[in-house]
Amino acid sequence: MIDPLERWREIGLEDKPDYAGLLTYSALPFTHDPADLAGVDVAIVGAPMDDLTSDRPGTRFGPRAIRAASCPPGRHLEAKIDAMEELRVIDFGDAAVLPSDPVRSHAAIERTVGQVVQAGAIPIILGGDHSITEPNVKAVGTKHGPVALVHFDTHTDTGEEVFGVEISHGTPMYRLVRDGHVDGSHYVQIGLRGYWPGEKEFAWQAEHGITSFFMHDVRDRGIRAVVEQTIAIVGAMPAFLTVDVDVLDPAFAPGTGTPEPGGMTSADLLWACRHLASGLNLVGMDVVEILPTGVASADITALVAERVVRETLTGIAVRRLRARH
Repeated sequence: MIDPLERWREIGLEDKPDYAGLLTYSALPFTHDPADLAGVDVAIVGAPMDDLTSDRPGTRFGPRAIRAASCPPGRHLEAKIDAMEELRVIDFGDAAVLPSDPVRSHAAIERTVGQVVQAGAIPIILGGDHSITEPNVKAVGTKHGPVALVHFDTHTDTGEEVFGVEISHGTPMYRLVRDGHVDGSHYVQIGLRGYWPGEKEFAWQAEHGITSFFMHDVRDRGIRAVVEQTIAIVGAMPAFLTVDVDVLDPAFAPGTGTPEPGGMTSADLLWACRHLASGLNLVGMDVVEILPTGVASADITALVAERVVRETLTGIAVRRLRARH
């Protein structure tokens, strides 16, 4: 296990400048060795692939950008808790993805996430395009069986195919429900808007009991009511949380492949992730579609994606602390 803070601790400091030292999430200890996962609560995994995007490429650089945007550990000013003190968290590095070979990349992601799951830790995966949710959930399912799914997104990603291709960032949720990895009656989508998909996909979703909260539901009912109903729908089932940053309005997340105006605010999304993580039996999470290059102010998107992870970690810590008392 490598400690990125070692040289600073040698001179009596417990922190380092964000721009210096080995790049890991929040300067966490780094390892590729599954043996080091013993006793770990949460492991950060990168899945840097974008071979299955249908619009702007570049999300392969998302994991590195999220790590670079991560801040040092600290006490959450609202929750009054430091997740890094309550949880043992490490950075498990990136899955061994292969450019232009999405099948082998998915297999590598599933294998790496599976190592985390089998060690008893919660994987938090940094994407990458949204196709990575399929191997992520399949890996979690090897231990927990069919899972509930909470899905923040502009799009449902329940297409049977996109541009005639069955494996795409627009099809993972269809495949996961179809193949029994996700229980449709405990699957909730939040933030949908725009012009895709169509009647065929929504009819299929209705057949499988999937709940959809559109952006007008979030706007009219408020995020707190939507989240509380989501928790009620998911219940006690093991749950996976997936966050596509295009659920945010482009004002808050300009760096993404398929932006859609009229989305959520970052404040609502961050609160929702923390509250869901504290209220659900969360067994895995990913944040996807961060495109940090080629878009003005794209580092804003990496920053909000990092805070999505941080709020989720805080929620997990709150739940663990509450269980102990």
